[in-house]
Amino acid sequence: MSSIKHVAIIMDGNGRWANKRFRPRIWGHVRGSGVVSDIVKAADDIGLKALTMYAFSTENWSRPIEEVSSLFRLLKKFLVKEKQRIISNNIKFKVIGEIQNLPFETVSLIKEMETLTRDATGLQLTFAFNYGGRAEILRAVNTFQLNQPNRLMNENDLNELMYRPETGDVDLMIRTGGEQRISNFLLWQMAYAELYFTPTKWPEFTPSEFKKIIEHVSCRERRFGNVCAQVALECSVEKAESNKSAFVQGVNL
Repeated sequence: MSSIKHVAIIMDGNGRWANKRFRPRIWGHVRGSGVVSDIVKAADDIGLKALTMYAFSTENWSRPIEEVSSLFRLLKKFLVKEKQRIISNNIKFKVIGEIQNLPFETVSLIKEMETLTRDATGLQLTFAFNYGGRAEILRAVNTFQLNQPNRLMNENDLNELMYRPETGDVDLMIRTGGEQRISNFLLWQMAYAELYFTPTKWPEFTPSEFKKIIEHVSCRERRFGNVCAQVALECSVEKAESNKSAFVQGVNL
């Protein structure tokens, strides 16, 4: 399809969408939960490799308890409702973040879904729930230091200790709702991501807009630090290593 294989989405604007209609914020989250299913289906239909959706951050605990509880219920409802469709569509499902702090029944459903889809080879669907990008990096570094205290960490080491290394780097991050920040989301994985901020609030975000954004961003020139157009990241890294080696050899001569 395009160079866009892994899309990350910050699903923002639910509360503001509801407030504009003189409804409680929770109503916005309920309406927004229905959009999730539509976007997952669209991602699967167009052949994305991975879709990571930011559902609940570590900072969201400061929200009213009623809103936090409703988000937990909506995650549980999604798992129950979409279980069969995820399985039948060969989607590999995972939740990343500190899920041990979630309700026991929700954690059990998550673990069941992850087990049932462990061998799926289609879309890699990830929900970031009780997740923070800095916390993920710190967790990876601390794990490495405990396991290999006498060795320096390299990029591959850190990559492999991320919550879901198989999804690879993010190619495109979309944030709905009009805000223009990444909010502690996949900080390591978004090093070379294209960013797209849409004013559309999440309850009004459609598969059509989702596909148009991907088509638009696919036309961008992604250089990965190189000066030539249409150079893949792998080629850029390979050339950089070659240049470094040649430079070192020249100095040694």
